Amino acid sequence: MIAVIGSSNMDIVFNVEHFTLPGETQKALSLDFYFGGKGANQAVAAAKLSEKPVYFCSCLGDDEYGNQISQNFKKYKTEGYYVQKNEKTGRAYIEVDKNGENRIIIFSGANDNVDKEKIDKFFDQYGDEIDICLLQNEIPMQSVEYAISKLKEKRITIIYDPAPVGNTKIESLNGIDFLTPNIKEFMFLCEKEKIDFDENNLDKSMLEFKRISKVKNLIVKMGDKGVIYIDEDENLAKIKPLKVKAVDSTGAGDIFNGAFAVAFSETKDLKKSLNFANTAAAISVERKGAQSSIPKKEEVLKRFL
Repeated sequence: MIAVIGSSNMDIVFNVEHFTLPGETQKALSLDFYFGGKGANQAVAAAKLSEKPVYFCSCLGDDEYGNQISQNFKKYKTEGYYVQKNEKTGRAYIEVDKNGENRIIIFSGANDNVDKEKIDKFFDQYGDEIDICLLQNEIPMQSVEYAISKLKEKRITIIYDPAPVGNTKIESLNGIDFLTPNIKEFMFLCEKEKIDFDENNLDKSMLEFKRISKVKNLIVKMGDKGVIYIDEDENLAKIKPLKVKAVDSTGAGDIFNGAFAVAFSETKDLKKSLNFANTAAAISVERKGAQSSIPKKEEVLKRFL
């Protein structure tokens, strides 16, 4: 079974002509509300693409947004989350420009209540059934690090998306099965470790980072340039991009991770799983929203094949 430990948000999306400049006021072209949060996006993507229940350790507030998100989780057979009394559900305020690029401001809210106690309770209930677990950085970092230690102890495969990247600790990456930063996040991690970053010679930077961090597989998501990865045996390969007309890139990286978890759980084939994930993410940017843009498995296989 696939599990996710992470955040749940309501995404409040402003479509704009261009990113708002400092001191500027502009009128939004539209306002939309979508279910989001990196953890929830990954959980719902995995549930929708696998058509199986997904266990999700997250925390909602006891407000209207929390109630709406809970109903959505039930729709996709996503279970294991908590509802925190007297707390607001996390939310993300997102600007999307006419090219489909986005900027995001996060309010953590109830996500900050995903703590060791809740993680222990989650593992007590579901731990023996979990084969793969996805993680991100939208819950407290001490909780992420604790979850990593528990997953290693139980020998559960870890797919870790180090985003938001700022608080990622390199020492926590030792032994991570799959690390999946996007290109900007990978550049930040290289700078943090004083590794020369050269996008034109990315394999050298990736190999050095892999050896320093001791991650098993390093996967760098490059948006419209596809994916580049180094596996456990230090073989480097690329996944070609799909040609798409981008509408909204919100959640694409999360959908990639959820899809990758599903494909890898079924095939144990890294390259095929990355191709499947890359296809799912590419389809998603053709649509608005995060979870609302997740394709069905049949759609992915049709484009994939």
